[in-house]
Amino acid sequence: MLMAKSPYYRPIAKEIEIFEKAFENQLPVLLKGPTGTGKSRFVEYMAHRLNTGLITVACHEETSSTDLIGRYIIKGSETVWIDGPLTKAVREGMILYLDEVAEARPDVIVAIHPLTDHRRELYIDKLGETVKAHPKFMLVASFNPGYQHGYKELKPSTKQRFVAMNFNYPKPEIEREILINETGIDESTAKKMIKAANKIRNLTELGLTETVSTRLLVDAAKLIRSGLPPRLSMHVAVVQPLSDEPEIIESLQDLINLMM
Repeated sequence: MLMAKSPYYRPIAKEIEIFEKAFENQLPVLLKGPTGTGKSRFVEYMAHRLNTGLITVACHEETSSTDLIGRYIIKGSETVWIDGPLTKAVREGMILYLDEVAEARPDVIVAIHPLTDHRRELYIDKLGETVKAHPKFMLVASFNPGYQHGYKELKPSTKQRFVAMNFNYPKPEIEREILINETGIDESTAKKMIKAANKIRNLTELGLTETVSTRLLVDAAKLIRSGLPPRLSMHVAVVQPLSDEPEIIESLQDLINLMM
């Protein structure tokens, strides 16, 4: 049986070594940083590198501990228990990735606490069962401190349970390498795209909730590579996702037109 191809990931610093040592020492990991900076791709890459299973949960305001731990369901004439993604990962020895964990309901944090210290165990209240984590179980979570500021924040007591790494936008030469490897776009166009993106990233006066992520640039580069004009590709893949305000959209597009 052929192994699946490894996801492309370009290391920025020592994140691969840190993750491997955290896995080796059964330590949970917290990835901090803006959206689209490679956190999810990094976890996918590391799961492949470590040859272990991965379950990803995209957390939102309705995500509860029941969603993660499991529930009883009616199956025919019987009531049967179904393990949730967290319980499955704990039992079988997989990486569980909680993307944007701060978005989840507070009971999620309560449920994972015993898995983030020396106990490494999960209590399933509805079964009256305590499950000891498989030696290869690993908990990984991510959140965006800039986006959550003033809305939802992880408590210091929670953050201190994790080995934490910060993700940010890569340097231009690394981001260019990512675009070329991910999409096959030519180097000249990649340079122009990144130059425009960095101009937008520095436009703090526009008050954008999010700015140009590497993910958005990859999407734009794919459109360009498939034949869509560069300015139009940047408009639909970068400008439009960043704002709904006509004046801001016009300002961003003017900048793109100047640089592309």
